Amino acid sequence: MPSWPVHPIEPDVRVAVVRAMAPLPPALDAEVDRIWAEAQLRMHGKLFNGRVFSADVITPRLICGHWTEFRRIVAQMNRHDLYNLIGARPLAVGGLILGPDGVVFGRRPAGAIYQAGEWQLPPAGSVDPGAAREEGRVDILAQFLTELGEELGMTPDSVSDPRPLCIVEHGGSHVLDLGIAVRTRLTEAEIRAAHAAGGNAEYDPLRIVPVPDLAAFLDQEAASLNHQAPVFLRRLGLLGGYTNRVE
Repeated sequence: MPSWPVHPIEPDVRVAVVRAMAPLPPALDAEVDRIWAEAQLRMHGKLFNGRVFSADVITPRLICGHWTEFRRIVAQMNRHDLYNLIGARPLAVGGLILGPDGVVFGRRPAGAIYQAGEWQLPPAGSVDPGAAREEGRVDILAQFLTELGEELGMTPDSVSDPRPLCIVEHGGSHVLDLGIAVRTRLTEAEIRAAHAAGGNAEYDPLRIVPVPDLAAFLDQEAASLNHQAPVFLRRLGLLGGYTNRVE
């Protein structure tokens, strides 16, 4: 059973690209290709080998790393032992949307590459070069807002008060989920309408859980709840004395 280390970060944490992606030895590259081809078959050719940010060093105020390729990440997800050879720690942003009717949850598709079928706090997605800025800076809030629009159909002006919370690392695949809490003025009905009009099929269904009901919801869905959600909720002070599987 992999561990789930939690990395503290400051609200003003910076993310920077500081080096180029290193080539893989030929035998390892061939194994990555083999795993990628198998994953493509399972996903009916829907995977795209784009670039994602991989962290080399994590401190509370600065995360340094490089752009890597998604096929390496998929290989590590399928074979955790390859981390010792590939060394990728892909960074993803994850949401915690608090509105007047509660906290937004979404269940991932059963066929997803990562944490399939699990409830999580949307939106969520890898940090890609669309978030790159001058002098190697990476804008994690811009990535979050991109995911917000693509997955939930919500516009940037529908959320406020963004607050980075912490990073939860999957001890097997070494995926890094960076939680960002935001507030929204949208009601449950308005969130659902935005999702229906402009979101994608990343979550089915959505649930908006009132804050007083959070602990009961987490207990009820414990078998299909991702590890990050309780950590992010506690960091925002929404869970009181509730205990979970990570911290």
